[in-house]
This record gives sequence, structure tokens and C-alpha cells, in this order.
Amino acid sequence: MKNFKLLSLLALAGATLSLSSCSKKEEATAAPTVASSDAMAQIKALGFSTQDVKKVDEGYVVEGDILLTPELLASAPGYSTLRVGDQEQYRTTNLVTGLPRVITVSISSSFNSTYVSAIDEAIRRYNAAALRVTFRRVSSGAEMPVKYSSNLGTGVLGQSGGFPSGGNPAPGFTLVPNVINSSNINYIATIMAHEMGHCIGMRHTDYYNRAISCGGSASNEGASTVGAILIPGTPSTAESNSWMLACVGNGVNRPFTANDLTALNYIY
Repeated sequence: MKNFKLLSLLALAGATLSLSSCSKKEEATAAPTVASSDAMAQIKALGFSTQDVKKVDEGYVVEGDILLTPELLASAPGYSTLRVGDQEQYRTTNLVTGLPRVITVSISSSFNSTYVSAIDEAIRRYNAAALRVTFRRVSSGAEMPVKYSSNLGTGVLGQSGGFPSGGNPAPGFTLVPNVINSSNINYIATIMAHEMGHCIGMRHTDYYNRAISCGGSASNEGASTVGAILIPGTPSTAESNSWMLACVGNGVNRPFTANDLTALNYIY
């Protein structure tokens, strides 16, 4: 079975595919450059891992699929981190405000009908949870556009848009169909729902040890100021099927688990 990691390839029972952070352009930009020492210090101060940081046009990609914009890097959210147990659902200090709220979603016309069906399924999953945040697909001008790319880098499956800023969701995410290479609607919807989760403030369920879902050596994504705030009511034992695990098997469908729904309903 192939696994994809949210940034780089891993050898786990075959080639792995990955997701990384969001581009505002339809097509991929030039290869990222090395982050400056000042940026690395800001990333560390915000509580994110400084391993494998990638410089992109919009800011810096950290933890495989999270975009930190200059605005977020310059923020000082305060020390409100709480971590209990090893693996629960976690969020950042940045959430969508102005609730109840409808977030509009659009999908690039470059995608085929399978992807249109997949975004509708991802939206359905969130709306079925009866949250104070709901999603509605529109043809253009969306707060959360799904963008198309033919190449975001070797093995890169897609890019999320980071976290909310100023009470608004992150500005969408980018997918690479020729790397996803699947017509499985539920699999693609799972990828989309994961990136939508980041856009409204969710962190990886296994942020403290990506090896749980991605394999390889243990890698802690960091949990300082905006790190990983435990969502009350979620378990301290492993949640093997959470939609916010860092990696998922190729073709695997991950609808929300009972603990995922507890987390979403607590926040929204």
C-alpha cells in the first residue's frame, strides 16, 4: 500500500505521496529557498517544528502542509498551550470567528468531475456535523478556493493554506491530480477535508510523533505558543483513523470519527 506524507516521500510498502502548504497561484512556483535565521527563530517561537522548513512565495511551509504567512510569523498569540496525553485532537490558538458563519468554497475549473464530487463530499461531511461553521460551494470569489497545480514538487500531493488569521479561514489549498492519481471520490474528499481542517485551525492528531501515521523515525512537529491545544473530551489513546493524522494510506477513506466530531463540535 502506498502512503503519502504531508511533505516528502517515505518508503513504506511502496512509494509515498505528500501534501504541503498552500499557493495562491494555480500553478506551482519556483523551488523554495532556505529560510533565514530570523524566520527560523520566529517559527520556533510560534511553536512549530524547524525541521524541513521550506521558503515559498507566500511565507514558509512547516510540518509538511502548513503555510505560515509573514503576518502569522509576526504575531504574538500568547502562551496558551496545553498538552495532555500522547495523541488527541489538537487545535491552534487561531480559529474562525464571527459564528455562526458560512464559509464559501470554490474549485478550479481545471479539475475534472471527480474532484467536484469530492469537494461536495468534503463539504457534506462538515455540514452533517451541525457545526456553527458551515460550508457552501460557489462558482467564484470563495473564501476557501481549491486550486489546481500540475507540479508542486517531487511527490507532493497538494498544499494546504495554513491556519486562520484575523478570524478568517486560511485562503484555501492546492491539489495536484497527476500525483494523487486516483478516481476514488472518498479518498480525495478525505484529503480535501484534512486541508479544510487546517484552514479552520486544526493541527495534526499525531503532531507529537509523525511516525505514528507516516512511518520512519519519530518527529515532533512542535507544541509551543500556538502549538497543540488539547480539545477537551478527546482521548489520550491513539486515534488511528482521525481525518487529521499527518499521513493516510493511498485510497483510504477517513470520514470523521466520533472523537473527530467531539473535537469539531467543541470548537465550532
